Amino acid sequence: MVFDLKINAISELADLQQLAANADKPVYIANEDDTIRVDARSFLGLFTLNYAKPMKVITDSLYVIRMLEIRRRAMEAAAARV
Repeated sequence: MVFDLKINAISELADLQQLAANADKPVYIANEDDTIRVDARSFLGLFTLNYAKPMKVITDSLYVIRMLEIRRRAMEAAAARV
């Protein structure tokens, strides 16, 4: 499954790396045109991407997908309150 994700801070990148490290299946992150794809567990690999644009998270892990959905909903709720 592919999940679009916008990274706005290094702390969010660290959270994604930690999530991937705890996942039951591989997690990859790729740029929009999928020319660069890295293992999301590799913190150094994550710095090869340009986060000015949304990224794609690619995984079959239901745990990761659910956690990313929860994160997205929390961010949307916070934006709606402003």
